[in-house]
Amino acid sequence: MPTATSPSYGITIRAKYENTIGSFSRLAATIAQAGGSLGEIEIVEIEGKDIIRDINVDCANEEQAKWIAAAVRLLPQVEIISVTDRTFSMHLGGKIEVCSKSPLRNREDLSMAYTPGVARVSLATSDEPGKSFALTIRRNTVAVVSDGSAVLGLGNIGPLGALPVMEGKAMLFKKFAGVDAFPICLSTQDAEDIVSIVKAISPTFGGINLEDIAAPKCFEVEERLKAELDIPVFHDDQHGTAAVVLAALLNATQVANKEIHNLKVVISGAGAAGVACSKALLAIGVADIIVCDTRGAIYAGRTEHMNPAKQWLAENTNKGGFKGDLKQALKGADLLLGVSGPNLLKGEDLKVMAKNPIVFALSNPVPEVMPEEAAPYVCVIATGRSDYPNQINNVLCFPGLFRGLLDSFAMTVTQEMIVAASKAIASSVSAEELRPDYIIPSVFNANVAPAVAKAVADVAREQGVVRSLPSDYFSAAL
Repeated sequence: MPTATSPSYGITIRAKYENTIGSFSRLAATIAQAGGSLGEIEIVEIEGKDIIRDINVDCANEEQAKWIAAAVRLLPQVEIISVTDRTFSMHLGGKIEVCSKSPLRNREDLSMAYTPGVARVSLATSDEPGKSFALTIRRNTVAVVSDGSAVLGLGNIGPLGALPVMEGKAMLFKKFAGVDAFPICLSTQDAEDIVSIVKAISPTFGGINLEDIAAPKCFEVEERLKAELDIPVFHDDQHGTAAVVLAALLNATQVANKEIHNLKVVISGAGAAGVACSKALLAIGVADIIVCDTRGAIYAGRTEHMNPAKQWLAENTNKGGFKGDLKQALKGADLLLGVSGPNLLKGEDLKVMAKNPIVFALSNPVPEVMPEEAAPYVCVIATGRSDYPNQINNVLCFPGLFRGLLDSFAMTVTQEMIVAASKAIASSVSAEELRPDYIIPSVFNANVAPAVAKAVADVAREQGVVRSLPSDYFSAAL
């Protein structure tokens, strides 16, 4: 059976057995022999000589969870009352809810929150639209929009498949930056429809976070919405990934004793993340970048399997015109950035890289090369997974970024803001803390989101891309 267990495949076993010495030990031994990892154990009830316990068990996958459940059901003198999937239990009824900020206790409250008092506020925001950022949820609300065409590592699973992910995204916004976010999953995958719908709902929100929309459609959708809306539009799969990758790289180069402008970078993946990371790296002075897709390196003059985004890569990267495959491109590379698919490389393939190489293998849940295989050949290894050191996770960026955008009343997102966010994330790891297995802060580091928010808001104001609102909008004084 597999040995790498995870809470994401956790189960809770509710078991009833005689409360005598050795009874629980036999149950625990059976779980361990089946490959499960024991977690929290709670007493539910004691009934005379019997005890009922809830036992949390981490498993490696669904098959192992079923194996463990079957094994414990075979134990004599143990009654298995229930076996539940902990992840599915968390999702029952959804993971988010709408709560009122103002009390509604009596007729007075009702007359202000709703009719007739609300009419006065409606007229005020109709006459002066800028007041909507002071008097409505626009002040602190972001739409998390997806068509479900490129969800996590799951692919095109549609809007209902995307909805649990977008709910989770909304939870992260609230937890890490106090931003109220709401999932908007669309039953269309047509770029024109997406743009039209988002424009139509935009008066409700202070910002738009695009998520899990497949490339190259995502580029058109983002570009059009940025041009046609006066609130910030941010495609997290592109720019959130780029910001956190850049933050990790700023620190990894210090550990590996490398200079940013001297790096040779190979990127595996020419989708949304690969294109955005290429642009971010170029923006900070990396000149030597080769991007590979399933057909090999992208180069000027290539005609096979191209699209406008790849054409941009062909014109702006790979100045030497390299035409080989991913493994060949790695020769002399300082950084391998994987934003593509699982198990593309073996550890030995990394031998040809430059001294003290850096590998960011971000395909999730299975990276391009497993950290255990890469470790003997690299100086720094990072993944997108939480069960390895150096997790490169977009949650380090997007909550704080939108906090800064909303606080400054920014009307757009710029490349300079993304670089500022990256530097703020990187600086959250002190020089004393920096080491090969700690180049990026924990997602639970409480200092990250405020630092990112301040950096983004400062740049927004410096660039003059903020909405100018009179101070009396934020006062109820007569």
